[in-house]
Amino acid sequence: MVNSPKIRLAPLNVPFERRIQTAATALWLVSLPLTILIFFISCTIIFLWPLIIPYLLFILFDIAPENGGRRYEFARRAKFWKWYSDYFPAKLIKQVDLDPSKNYVFGNHPHGVISVGGWITFATESTGFSELFPGITCRMLTLTTNFNIPLYRDYLMAQGLASVSRQSCMNILRRGPGNSVMIVVGGAGESLSARPGINDLILKKRLGFIKIAIVSGASLCPVFSFGENDIWDQADNPEGSMLWRFQKSVQKLSGWTLPLFHGRGIFNYDWGFLPHRRPIVTVVGKPIDVVQNDNPTEEQLLEVQKKYIAELYEIWDNYKDIYAKNRKRELTLIE
Repeated sequence: MVNSPKIRLAPLNVPFERRIQTAATALWLVSLPLTILIFFISCTIIFLWPLIIPYLLFILFDIAPENGGRRYEFARRAKFWKWYSDYFPAKLIKQVDLDPSKNYVFGNHPHGVISVGGWITFATESTGFSELFPGITCRMLTLTTNFNIPLYRDYLMAQGLASVSRQSCMNILRRGPGNSVMIVVGGAGESLSARPGINDLILKKRLGFIKIAIVSGASLCPVFSFGENDIWDQADNPEGSMLWRFQKSVQKLSGWTLPLFHGRGIFNYDWGFLPHRRPIVTVVGKPIDVVQNDNPTEEQLLEVQKKYIAELYEIWDNYKDIYAKNRKRELTLIE
């Protein structure tokens, strides 16, 4: 007879602060379905229709996602995000000062299941990005389709998010000194490789963000979040398997992926959809200056990419024995 794994229940005397951290993390995790639910419930209330109809028309013509969004500092600095950050806890490390007279394209790695480290660092002020890098206004970029979702789009923009389209990137980087963008380079496809102890990156074929940096004249700055892949477990989906093919089909159709992940629960430590309480340490590397060029050749792109990858590996080598002690293998570029 096979013994089923035991589920460890959380004790009743957990400090209230940790309960608040768990609640904040759970609320963040359901923010998309929650905003959709609120919108549809609102649509059932007839006296709200005079507000909802103009709002939907406004969404059709709103160009804010392509122009830096509508960022609100009070939203980014809300106490809620400190609770969320302290759940893991999360930490931000800078290697060098960044010149506020320049623009930057931050490349964030790894994607993880939902880019938690990237969100904490660039969509909130809970780890002190603006204090560590004064004069740098960075916008985290996400899929354009996210800005078609009522209410959710406004929540994203309030946190400083904008569209990841090429035009959006150029509009932000041309707004003046210090205006910068953060791109999760591996994209949704990389989330399917996110597992504890493994850091497999999709980077070799990613030249678009490098071209944006060269065309705009912005410096490239690699960012690595240690622990990003450790906070959730994921169902096995080897390349070519039925599950992998299904996930790739969803990605091709929608741009999103469906990693079958699990972590811990609200009242137990072994099963549920909350992330495990494991540290996330985000390191902002040294910037790579580029020569502005409106039409860079593939050779020029590859040359800059080589420098970028070298700097990314330098971050890994400098900190892996501190923040990736339980790694199962070294940092690997799989594509």
